[in-house]
Amino acid sequence: MKKQKTLARYFEFNKFQTSFTTETIAGVTTFLSMAYILFVNPSVLGDAGMDKNAVFTATALVSAFGTLIMGLLARYPIGVAPGMGINAFFTYSVVIGSGVPWQTALAAVILAGILFVLLTLFKIRNVLLNAIPQNLKMATASGIGLLITFIGLKNAGIVVKNEDTFVALGDITAPHTLLAILGTLITMVLLVRNVRGGIFIGLAATALIGILTGLIPTPDHVFSSAPSLAPTFGVGLSHLSDIHSGHLIIVVLTFLIVGFFDTAGTIMAVSHQAGLIQNNQLPRSGRALFASSSSFIVGGILGTSPANAYVESSAGVAAGGRTGFSAVVTAIFFLLATFLSPLLSVVTNEVTAPALIVVGSLMASAMGSIEWKRSEIAIPAFITIIAMPLTYSITNGIVLGFITYPILMTVKGRFKELHPMMIILFIIFIFFIPFLSS
Repeated sequence: MKKQKTLARYFEFNKFQTSFTTETIAGVTTFLSMAYILFVNPSVLGDAGMDKNAVFTATALVSAFGTLIMGLLARYPIGVAPGMGINAFFTYSVVIGSGVPWQTALAAVILAGILFVLLTLFKIRNVLLNAIPQNLKMATASGIGLLITFIGLKNAGIVVKNEDTFVALGDITAPHTLLAILGTLITMVLLVRNVRGGIFIGLAATALIGILTGLIPTPDHVFSSAPSLAPTFGVGLSHLSDIHSGHLIIVVLTFLIVGFFDTAGTIMAVSHQAGLIQNNQLPRSGRALFASSSSFIVGGILGTSPANAYVESSAGVAAGGRTGFSAVVTAIFFLLATFLSPLLSVVTNEVTAPALIVVGSLMASAMGSIEWKRSEIAIPAFITIIAMPLTYSITNGIVLGFITYPILMTVKGRFKELHPMMIILFIIFIFFIPFLSS
């Protein structure tokens, strides 16, 4: 009882009219809403040649670390974990698309994390937040969503390559493709019905159906000790000296930009939902950003793509979460999840495809916030969005969109509205154009 009173005082339960029980339920709800990343992230980074078991452990540990910092230091009901979209950039744009070894890509993650921490500590974050127009932020999120969905469709066998038309509809009567389609429908129904943890439940249901139909082998056991981090731990640190080319510097900047704005936008959105914003200001925003930026570094060291705040935390807020204690509960469950690695064997491409497709569609909804009636804004936004799935690269979309925007704004006579940082990025990306095709 005394411990509960101490927790209540530290997390200000009375101020936010909440309780130990409510916050605990909210924390569990947030975990269930985020838990799919434990299985999807190893699948995505596994395509980059990384050890899936090590990535599973790294994902669980960095999620526990970042969420715990968010709960204890920033005292917000927000979970932190390796981000969807940025993990796709890590694998499909950097490693596969550009031929960068995954070891070097991890080094880029660590370096981006260090820059993120410096931006936070020296309070430069507001400059960067104000530099990039809201329309381009929304376009970036939307483009990443389309790319993630495209990857999910490909993994499901719904979309296949075609020599004449580049892509075509796959054999949707194939058993494994039918499993992915059924899993996607189940996940969609759960989300439409506002079922908490719908994506995770959809993933679990798809795996179970696969096992019952014999399409997926039954795991020997469910629990085991946490897989070793040896294949990935510290590898990024030993490859920091690899970051010396213009191409890799752009990779670092992309990790930084995407991670920073994804985290900042999510923190603001979830905090607004929870009623935590005061006088249009977010108290302890620097601490919240530090939780994510420090997770960048820890994740890179452990062996995973950048971590950021999760919008799925809104499920916990909807369940009554208002304080950092719910995040502490979420962190504890991520630690416990390290013993579930045997389930990785049943999480095949067909099982993770529904999560990718649905999460991508949720991210693509940001298109609704773009000013489509203004050509000087709509065209750069469209280029940013469409270039990502069609070139299989988040970097290409950002570079092409961020180059087009200042040009069209200038032609329109709105040059004075451009932030100096946008001019600097324009110049940097102009020099980067020769590297895009490589």
